[in-house]
Amino acid sequence: MSANTPTEIRELTATERAERQRAVVQALGRVLPADAILYTPEDTTPYECDGLTAYRERPLVVCLPETEEQVQAVLKTCHALAVPVVARGAGTGLSGGAMPHRMGVTLSMARFNQIKTVDPVSRTAVVQCGVRNLAISEAAAPYGLYYAPDPSSQIACTIGGNVAENSGGVHCLKYGLTVHNVLKVKGFTIEGEPIEFGSDALDTPGYDLLAVLVGSEGMLAVTTEVTVKLVPKPQLARCIMASFDDVRKAGDAVAAVIAAGIIPAGLEMMDGPMTIAVEDFVHAGYDLSAAAILLCESDGTPEEVEEEIGRMS
Repeated sequence: MSANTPTEIRELTATERAERQRAVVQALGRVLPADAILYTPEDTTPYECDGLTAYRERPLVVCLPETEEQVQAVLKTCHALAVPVVARGAGTGLSGGAMPHRMGVTLSMARFNQIKTVDPVSRTAVVQCGVRNLAISEAAAPYGLYYAPDPSSQIACTIGGNVAENSGGVHCLKYGLTVHNVLKVKGFTIEGEPIEFGSDALDTPGYDLLAVLVGSEGMLAVTTEVTVKLVPKPQLARCIMASFDDVRKAGDAVAAVIAAGIIPAGLEMMDGPMTIAVEDFVHAGYDLSAAAILLCESDGTPEEVEEEIGRMS
């Protein structure tokens, strides 16, 4: 490589990377307290990947801001230095969405963990991006409400990461993905400009860009605050299991349920090897002799559940 090759293209030497790191840390030190900037190998290694552990890269620097003003300052500083920024929630994602940039800053939003309001009348909650998915339902539980999207990592994953990945879960068939359960998202562009998508109302002036933002993996904005929809807790939930001697028959049964106009709360299919693996872990009593099993969940009033379970059976 020639000496004038852009640093974004050619591989930097260890000395050049260290010099770059010092410059970035010095610049960030003007806008963040010292304990909010991590740059030593032992401090940055825990941030080298998300749940997709096959790909790893230590970031140049990790920032842990506590206020929106600090987030804005970090983004403006990095933009001025042409330093890439990757936002990070809890790091539970399986798609590499929080994969660091070797010459970039990982912006950890873990300290944005406050639930601002829960409104049982409008059935909404305003939460910071670092609030855990399950924590929203826990806060809404006294009002008989909960937040419907339930990824398998909901005990740890954050709402900001859910927005970035448009996360779903077992119950997304009936209750939708994150994009169907979010009213408004506030954050900052990569230049550090404040931006807002959606509205507290049912509609908002201008282009409806909320659905574009949700699932964009932080490429359009860094989320700081989210207004989510809450739904009433169902009175009853029941699950039935069906065993099949052929995977295709199980797939046909799924199609038949949907074609009958039934929208189960959850509808999951597992083939034989997957059933064996899951049963070995959870000991749920699954049929290990079946080529495939189908788990159908129904929720609602007792009358609704009884009728739906009967039709699915």
